[in-house]
Amino acid sequence: MTQSGVMFGTSGARGLAISMTDAVCFAYTVGYLKHLETIGEFKAGTSVAVAGDLRPSTPRILRACMAAITWMKGVPVFCGFVPTPALCVYAFARGIPSLMVTGSHIPDDRNGIKFNRAGGEFLKNDEASMREQEVVLPEGWFDQGRQLVHPLVQPAITNVVADYVARYRDFFGKDALAGLTLGVYQHSAVGRDLLVAIVEALGGKAVPLARSDTFISVDTEAVRPEDAKLALEWGSSGKYDAILTTDGDSDRPLLADRHGHWLRGDVLGIVAAQALDAAAVTTPVSSNTALEMAGFARSVRRTKIGSPFVVAEMMAAVEEGLVPSVGYEANGGFLLASDVTRRGRTLGALPTRDAVLPMLCALVAARDNDTDLSGLLASMPPRFTLSDRLKNIPTQVSLDRLAALRQDLVAGLAALRLSDGCGAVKQMDETDGLRLTFEGGDIVHLRPSGNAPELRVYVEASTRGRAEELLKLGMAGISSWQQ
Repeated sequence: MTQSGVMFGTSGARGLAISMTDAVCFAYTVGYLKHLETIGEFKAGTSVAVAGDLRPSTPRILRACMAAITWMKGVPVFCGFVPTPALCVYAFARGIPSLMVTGSHIPDDRNGIKFNRAGGEFLKNDEASMREQEVVLPEGWFDQGRQLVHPLVQPAITNVVADYVARYRDFFGKDALAGLTLGVYQHSAVGRDLLVAIVEALGGKAVPLARSDTFISVDTEAVRPEDAKLALEWGSSGKYDAILTTDGDSDRPLLADRHGHWLRGDVLGIVAAQALDAAAVTTPVSSNTALEMAGFARSVRRTKIGSPFVVAEMMAAVEEGLVPSVGYEANGGFLLASDVTRRGRTLGALPTRDAVLPMLCALVAARDNDTDLSGLLASMPPRFTLSDRLKNIPTQVSLDRLAALRQDLVAGLAALRLSDGCGAVKQMDETDGLRLTFEGGDIVHLRPSGNAPELRVYVEASTRGRAEELLKLGMAGISSWQQ
């Protein structure tokens, strides 16, 4: 891990595509399977489901992963290029391990491998055990450039799409979206065609938009200005009741109202959790505090950022009998820890990020309340969150800067020009990064990304205008940290 520069982040192994040589990806996969052997989830003859996104480097990495499965005497089940949650629906239902080759939202010069256990996501204790495994590469399988030369017969694609579509059609009903015209921003998301199929299976009219032949990095937590502009243009046409899209591996949603305003993922999570009558809601510390203000959940649990932390805590809620138990992240990824029953129909648990469920929940909830998405959001407590990121700042630099800020908060905030703009600090939360709540209710949260050399800035305020001011203040302040 150290020598290659391909390290574990919050969602699996990630690094530059050129660093993710076939040998490195092979070794990671062998280590993963050796760990599963120790806990009884893998042995010779075990099927392992694999899939990938649409990045240029994905097919090569998939081949290396399948070679590792074969060498370990497992049986690779190639599910094609499909969303991460579609892969998980298939694998979890069969109790088999699975892995997804994806870099999610990060630039296309990078990639990653997301590992899953037989019944859920790879958690932090799994990662620790995997690191301890001894892996020896087979002789003659790789050339001097660490690329795979051993012949491999790639299995035929196993269709997992039909079950994923049926999951939502059977729960919401084939007329749930009838009468709605929905724009589907396709860019290069792996689930772009599947999203169209799901909309149509629920009775809606899907209009594909802006399909791309090259990979576009869409971050649902930090929307690109060009994507914001596109949505506003589509909204101004008056043709669409909403616009739907996802990130690269289609496990994180991005939903816009009929005016073309993208909804924040943590706001979408609140809407979905309430629509599902969740008793327990788990979400990272960075998510919108309107969740607590809404008051519908019996238990609200805050964690570090990253689906493994959310999964662990929402499963703890299930063990305590708090069901339905759900989780979501600020990027919009929604996780279902327990089955949910609505109007006599049951949706099975899916304890991994899903992009489709929260978007459908919001659209159906708006219809049930005789309004649209804008009207639905207007009924929520007035808290507004925004985020951005400072790119190309080494993680260690961010950590050092945050450590210095903690040591002398008064001087540090003055240097960032946040003291004048926000006032005194009321609360400091170090659950993940540094989250500061000021006396007036403003929140500024600084956190190094776990997947890329970026520093994330999250803000929250009681009005959208104030949130925009806070984000400008925060980004302007930390821009000097690159020097």
